[in-house]
Amino acid sequence: MARRFRGESDHKVDAKGRVSIPASFRRVIEACDPEWTEGLPPRLIIVYGGATRNYLEGFTIEAMDEVDEKIARLPRASGRRRAMERLYSAQVIDTVVDETGRIVLPAKLREKIGLTNMAKFVASGDTFEIWEPDAYDASIEAYGDEDFDPNVDPSIYLDGDYD
Repeated sequence: MARRFRGESDHKVDAKGRVSIPASFRRVIEACDPEWTEGLPPRLIIVYGGATRNYLEGFTIEAMDEVDEKIARLPRASGRRRAMERLYSAQVIDTVVDETGRIVLPAKLREKIGLTNMAKFVASGDTFEIWEPDAYDASIEAYGDEDFDPNVDPSIYLDGDYD
């Protein structure tokens, strides 16, 4: 079973777009890169997506391989497959974690999500998200629909006994 990302933290983004990845996230990225060995930089994929995404999503190599396999099962000429290929193949950057634990977020990606001097890293299972901190806080406040009550302890949804 693939390792999972856990936790959230804020990190400074410098003028060149360099930002430190949380140390625990780096261990997952290393463990889920089949080509990584000590002394080599671990690889990851950052999906920036279309206009509807206001965050960046970090994928380990193993997690992206799973996505690629699912896309490959879709009919080749289908609209769904084309949309998924655009999101997960075209609207991405391949990057590596440098020896100091940082990645470089290009200006295009920083501008897309309004990232200036701070980035919030948020674990999301086998991926992680990078947010502008205020946008993340606003997204939390936006939770709530017919399937989710933001006023209860969310752990009640684990067993499915919440109706």
